[in-house]
Amino acid sequence: MQRAWRISEVKVELLLLHRCSLTNPKSLINPLYRIPWTLNNRFVREFSVQKPYSCNEKISRLIALFENKPHSLGNNTITLLSEKPGSSGKIGYREILRKRVSKLAVKLVAADAEEDPKSISGNLEANEAVSLFQSYSDGDAFVELLRQLSSLPRLALEVFNWRRKQVDNGIPMVLKEYVKGITIAGRAMNVDLALELFNDAANRGIKSTCTYNALMGAYMYNGFAEKAQAVFRDLKREQNCSPSVVTYNMLISIFGRQMMVDHMETAFSEINQLDLFPNVSTYNHLIAGYVTAWMWDKMEKTFRIMKASNVKPDINTYLLMLRGYAHSGDLEKMESIYALVKDHVNKKEVPLIRTMIIAYCKSSDKDRVRKIEELMKLIQEEQYRPWLNAMLIKVYAQENLVEGMDNYIHQAFEHNTSVTTVKIMRAIIANYFKCNTADKLENFIRRAESAGWRICRSLYHSKMVMYSSLNRFEEMENVLEEMGRFNLDPSKKTFLIMYKGYMQSGHRTKVARILGMMCKHGFEIPLDPISSHFKAVE
Repeated sequence: MQRAWRISEVKVELLLLHRCSLTNPKSLINPLYRIPWTLNNRFVREFSVQKPYSCNEKISRLIALFENKPHSLGNNTITLLSEKPGSSGKIGYREILRKRVSKLAVKLVAADAEEDPKSISGNLEANEAVSLFQSYSDGDAFVELLRQLSSLPRLALEVFNWRRKQVDNGIPMVLKEYVKGITIAGRAMNVDLALELFNDAANRGIKSTCTYNALMGAYMYNGFAEKAQAVFRDLKREQNCSPSVVTYNMLISIFGRQMMVDHMETAFSEINQLDLFPNVSTYNHLIAGYVTAWMWDKMEKTFRIMKASNVKPDINTYLLMLRGYAHSGDLEKMESIYALVKDHVNKKEVPLIRTMIIAYCKSSDKDRVRKIEELMKLIQEEQYRPWLNAMLIKVYAQENLVEGMDNYIHQAFEHNTSVTTVKIMRAIIANYFKCNTADKLENFIRRAESAGWRICRSLYHSKMVMYSSLNRFEEMENVLEEMGRFNLDPSKKTFLIMYKGYMQSGHRTKVARILGMMCKHGFEIPLDPISSHFKAVE
């Protein structure tokens, strides 16, 4: 176990040796002092700065030393030292880098939680941290640190500002650091700083497509679409760099969000003209643009073209298509896509689940209630949405499911949700009326009145009809007083409901009184007491 640990340590130090600045011979010595082997002294003697060895010679002699010792790494050492970013060995390099940087990131996050700026700068200025960044003079360590702090853009920006100060101490910033800094500034909603960093990079002679893309992304993230397009136009005028497929992807995304479909399609055609080769992000942005514009045919066409090309759809592609089919009401295709990504959607895409529920609510699918209930099981109580609750009340009312409708009405009252749509109120009334549940209707109206729901005559007319059918005439007449409390004057239909009820029950005296009240309010007395045009519920 001890030997394995030592070999692992040597791997780390060899990587540091390989990645350190080749222009600084002393940086090739420092890692050797940390190697926990008895060969340490021999390494120091071999690679003393007084030795006139070139960098390649030093690495070659180091390999030879390993091959001649019992604990040699043999061919693994040669592979390790020959690995470059972008090679198959990059995974191991990245993993070691990530672990080293994560220790510093944890300290910085802890200092930030304690709101201790001195502790943050102290951790950054510690010998270990400085040595870390110097060992990775290509900027990989600092970029990785910013990546790990990306969820805390304010802290990441503070760390980046510290890094900028190191330029004055003889540690110049490289391209990837500027790119990451511009991106972080955008995430921190500081577009002025993003532009400042872009200009700083340009003044130092390291302007590139990447810096343009980063600035363009910063503007896009903060909603400055016109400024992002201006950056794109500036890039096209550059002589030393030109737009990449990433640039066009962002441009397509901007046009898609603004529903500028013609511009979006023009940008896509330019990609093909420049032989930049569209990637999965390109097609995803196109599909997203068509979904936003509700252009379902073009959405499907793009999806077919994508599948026919060498670009394979990813999870985001399928999620976009699922959303598109849900919005378009194509339940068959929606369910087909859902079957492909069901596990992912059920765990991580609650908004998309709601979108599917809306699709079922708006449909005439005979099995829609069962499907809705299956999807509703995936939504937690704390993810309650008032508008969805109101829509479900309407669905259960339309399906004449009183118990289910009552449950969602109760949820609405519990969450202080006010339904203000006349169509939903009438659907509730019609359901109670069809099921002849006068007491439930009475309870609902009472709660709706106090909860600020939409109050309309249909509520009271339905209650009057139901009381009339049950010969509860006193309660029927009391409804007039309830209407008065909400400044709802009786209409002709109000009196006709009472007229019909008294006529059918043989209360001639009350019939005459109702006719008198109709005359008093200026309503025409019906010649046909039970008119064929009479409707109990509006």
